[in-house]
Amino acid sequence: MGRLDGKVALVTGGAVGIGAACVARLAEAGAKVAIVDLHDEPGGQLAARLGAAARYFHADVAVESEVAAAIAAAVAAFGRLDVLVNNAGIAGTNKPTHELTEAEWDRVQAVNVKGVFFCTKHAIPPLRAAGGGSIINLSSIYGLVGAADSPPYHASKGAVRLMSKTDAMLYAADRIRVNSIHPGFIWTPMVEQHLASMGGDPAQHRREVGALHPLGHMGEPDDIAWGVVYLASDESKFVTGSELVIDGGYTCH
Repeated sequence: MGRLDGKVALVTGGAVGIGAACVARLAEAGAKVAIVDLHDEPGGQLAARLGAAARYFHADVAVESEVAAAIAAAVAAFGRLDVLVNNAGIAGTNKPTHELTEAEWDRVQAVNVKGVFFCTKHAIPPLRAAGGGSIINLSSIYGLVGAADSPPYHASKGAVRLMSKTDAMLYAADRIRVNSIHPGFIWTPMVEQHLASMGGDPAQHRREVGALHPLGHMGEPDDIAWGVVYLASDESKFVTGSELVIDGGYTCH
């Protein structure tokens, strides 16, 4: 018996990075998984690799009609929905607040905040129909603490943290649990691009950022995926409105 046998999960941003690790570990634990992303080639390849356990659906989480269609298609394909993993997100422009344009601010909020809103909104009916379930929102260490960079990103992840607590209270009576996960720096394409944008030696930047974590290194996508498996499973049936911090000790400072 797998930890997630009989469950159906949907993972946004599931084609690469943390999302792809979540898809693979959820499927390994017995779930059927809908992969939702804009990156069709890696998303389709991941679904093909997992066989009958996964299907790929194209959607931009910042567009409500595409979100609604993807969730409906996933439910039609698998018959139900038990787990929603709101993982899709972007780093956005790294400028101080006074230099940001409205468009740069809005794009990050559209993906990181409205995307969570749209996906949650359209997942609630099938989750209710299934008799309950789990919504897992990927926030960040920067939903808990500040830093002197990337204001739109940090604002968005703080919003996701509070959205999780609000929805945990709103939907508890429906037996729908809602929790946030707060990763530290995880070696993913997004972090790799962020470090490259700083100029200089990327390998040195990686060592320096790793050293910010008391454990002395960055995390790996699987470090987050195992947390997602736990929150998706019935092992966490008494956990809602919580913050699962997986950060190598970063926020202990």
